[in-house]
This record gives sequence, C-alpha cells and structure tokens, in this order.
Amino acid sequence: MGRKTFDTLVSATGLLLVVVLAVAGGLLTWGHTYINNQVYTQLSAQQIFFPAANSSAVAAPEFAAMKQYGGQQMTTGAQAEVYADHFIANHLKKTGGGKTYAQLSTEAQAQPNNTALAAEVNTMFKGETLRGLLLNAYAFGTIGSIAGIAAVAAFVGAGLLLILSALGLYHSRRTSPTEEILGGTEARKRVAVDA
Repeated sequence: MGRKTFDTLVSATGLLLVVVLAVAGGLLTWGHTYINNQVYTQLSAQQIFFPAANSSAVAAPEFAAMKQYGGQQMTTGAQAEVYADHFIANHLKKTGGGKTYAQLSTEAQAQPNNTALAAEVNTMFKGETLRGLLLNAYAFGTIGSIAGIAAVAAFVGAGLLLILSALGLYHSRRTSPTEEILGGTEARKRVAVDA
C-alpha cells in the first residue's frame, strides 16, 4: 500500500474519531450540567441547612464532618452525603439504640400494642427514608462529576486527534505517490535490479 494512501486513510479515520469524541464530549457536558442542575434544584427546594459549626447540635466528635458546611444550605451531592452519613445516621443510631429500622420493625410487629416502639419505628422509617434520598442525590451528583471529567477527556482527545490528523494529511501531501509504507520504492527498485 502506498504511503500517501495510508496517511490519508489514517488521517480520515482520525477526523471521524474527532467528530465522535466531540459529540460524546457535548453529550457528556449536557449530562453533567443537567444532573448538577437537578441535584441543586431538588436539594435547594428542601430548604435544609447545616447547623452552625459552633452549634451544640454538632459538638460531639461523631459530627465533626458537619462543621465544614456549618450554616450553609444543602445544595450539592457532597453536602447531602455528609448530612446523611454524619448527621442523620448518627441521630438514627441514638434513636434506635443501634438497631436498624428493619430490626425495630420486626420487634414492633411482635409487640403490636407497644406504642412507644411503634413511634420509634415511625421515626426510624422517616429518618432512613430521608437518608436514602440524600444518598441518592449524592450518587447522582457523583455521576454528574464523572460525566464532566469524561467530557473534558473527550474534548482533549478530540483536540489531540485533530492535530494528529492534520499532521497526517500534511504529511500525505508531501509524500511521493510512489512511496510504499515498508521500504519505499527505491529499495524495491534496487532489489529488482539485483535479481
């Protein structure tokens, strides 16, 4: 195969990949923006605020992670994870005496007349539900962040391939139409003459 043809084919394939990566980067950027906007909008609507960093509500050591967001409104997935795992989870441990909602619910079913236990189960259910919803916001926020990183990688890859494809096309224009990929035409002529 001629070197000029090879360079042209490789460069054309590179240009096709530039288009694919650019489209992928655009879609990933859209996904990143959409997810982050949804997480922000949904969390903002809940009007959840972190206790002040110097508040007695977060004075115990198990609440240390909460202090970084002291007094702020929850609007990001990272904030939702901290609130769920370092505030709600710690309160639920105290409320349930270290037992989960499922364990307490099983006990309440065995003791249908125990109203205090039923109230505790109700509190645990609400707390676990809120915690789960906040952790879902965290998961989606993380997916949005990954999409943003992937978008940057796709655009960088598209840029590099564009440069390499342009160099390949430039090289193909400077290459002799008779030059071969391996060995070139001059080496073949010498072999033919010696034979």
